[in-house]
Amino acid sequence: MIINNIDWIIIIGFLLFLTAVGLISSRGGADDSTSYFLSKRNMPWWLLGVSMVATTFSLGTPNLVTDMVRSGGVAQNWQWWCFLLSGMLTVFVYSKLWSRSKIMTDLEFYEVRYSGKEAAFLRGFRSIYLGFFFNIFILASAALALLKFAAIMLGISPVLALIIISAIILVYSTIGGLKSILWTDFFLFIVAMIGTIIPVFYIINSPQIGGLNSFLTNDIIVDKLSFFPDFTNAQTALTIFLIPITIQWWAAWYPGSEPGGGGYITQRILSAKSEKDAVKGTLFFNVMHYAVRPWPWIIVGLASLIVFPNLDSMIDVFKDVDPKYIQNDIAFSAMLRHFLPNGILGIVLASLIAAYMSTVSTQINWGASYLVNDFYSRFINPNASEKKKVLVGRIWTILLIVLSIVLALYLESALQVFQYMLLIGAGTGLIYLLRWFWWRINAWSEISAMIGAMVFSLIVIVVEKTSLMHIDDQTVMLYGFEMQKGFWDTMKFVFVVFCNSLLWITVTFCTKSTEEKVLLDFYKNIRPGGPGWKKITRKHSELEKNRMTKDWNVPVGLLCMSISCVGILSMLFSIGYLIYGNYLGFLILLILTIISTIVLFKLWGKIFD
Repeated sequence: MIINNIDWIIIIGFLLFLTAVGLISSRGGADDSTSYFLSKRNMPWWLLGVSMVATTFSLGTPNLVTDMVRSGGVAQNWQWWCFLLSGMLTVFVYSKLWSRSKIMTDLEFYEVRYSGKEAAFLRGFRSIYLGFFFNIFILASAALALLKFAAIMLGISPVLALIIISAIILVYSTIGGLKSILWTDFFLFIVAMIGTIIPVFYIINSPQIGGLNSFLTNDIIVDKLSFFPDFTNAQTALTIFLIPITIQWWAAWYPGSEPGGGGYITQRILSAKSEKDAVKGTLFFNVMHYAVRPWPWIIVGLASLIVFPNLDSMIDVFKDVDPKYIQNDIAFSAMLRHFLPNGILGIVLASLIAAYMSTVSTQINWGASYLVNDFYSRFINPNASEKKKVLVGRIWTILLIVLSIVLALYLESALQVFQYMLLIGAGTGLIYLLRWFWWRINAWSEISAMIGAMVFSLIVIVVEKTSLMHIDDQTVMLYGFEMQKGFWDTMKFVFVVFCNSLLWITVTFCTKSTEEKVLLDFYKNIRPGGPGWKKITRKHSELEKNRMTKDWNVPVGLLCMSISCVGILSMLFSIGYLIYGNYLGFLILLILTIISTIVLFKLWGKIFD
């Protein structure tokens, strides 16, 4: 199906509506840097939660899930489902701490928690590394998804489509800052969810699929429906489930799932009008992100295997598409074009464009906040006026999106980007969890971990390029040892985590600790509590008295984290069992979800005691 005038009317009308929302909501959004980057810190939980969901609803996300499902079945999603653990830890332990800090960005944390020139260096370097280089990489991965989407769906030059849509994003995000982004995200989320659900019904009931029963019993996908991998295959089990659930969730720094919070998640937390709004907003985000949203993408991904069992079958059908764009991750867009009628196609296309816009608008505002608050106004022009800061933020916003478009032309697939992001952040996650609760962590700990991740990642990439032999698409050989490609990718990650963790722990004990006055001020403001602060609070009777009582509610937070993980996973799999027609499994997990919700509700008050 090729889009026609009806589809174009829907798409253009949606883009005009969105631009109007962004402009109308921009009032007061650029009064000063706090308004531009944190929307005056007065946002309600529901708007922040929806914005977080919309931001993670990248156009590349369904592509990534489709790639995973086609490569390893439903169970392959544990590579990102595992981040639920870090997400819920952020909800019940770290979101309150971030809210109390009252800082502008999470990078400002470095000069609140650490001392000396090394703390200033860390803040400045990370502002450039994350706000510029790493952020451009993330933006480019989203742009890559739009390029592939446009190549399959829009019938116009993919680069032209990318430039037009990016220009619209720049209009409202540069004028109204975070406030405009939050309100446009609200409508983007609604449209994106509608566009996610609609295709499932058309695809499953198409003649090629033959309805839900035929779909679930099709020989091509029947062995890919399990929620868990085949544990008799050690390499597969380690790759898909065991390493992600035991190591990856806490060891890796990944945008939107940072251990302890970070990036645009922390930006939303810092924008909340209260601690409770920060907690409720992040909780809503995690429920929607992990339990509600994945199944439509999974179903479309599985169905794509029936219609397009391999890449050649897609190339044969879409002869008008440049073969360089056709990878497993493009199957999602291919299914939409293949099955949806005009009109409905326009709605779904608008929803996918919405997904791209919500992600990019947040990323450019978040990146600009680092480059203005943590680099420009900290090191270049400390006396800059608020008006000047907003102007510099707008300039960075434009540069970020332009450079990301250029980089996108050199990337290949969503899964490739996902794996590289995990690798270059491997081994750093534990620091982000411990630095709040252990006084001995210092700036050198983070500097060494950051450098170590890059060095050790480079080592494995060099080994991969020089010594790894590709036997076929799924099998590789290294120094005579034959293994699954996914297993090699996992072992790369584990190697970097182990070496990098050993490095930063050694550096922590071999370097001078943070100045005691800085640590004491940090503790007084944040009140993290716990045994890790005894050395700092023992000289201050009031602080020492509350350290393991009033200030220390991490055990309750961990309990709530565990209960909520059980509840969300139960909800996720109960929906899966309902789709599969396993009504007993659905009922059992639904009851477990309800029980978890009730228990969590009873514990809610203790989280803020």
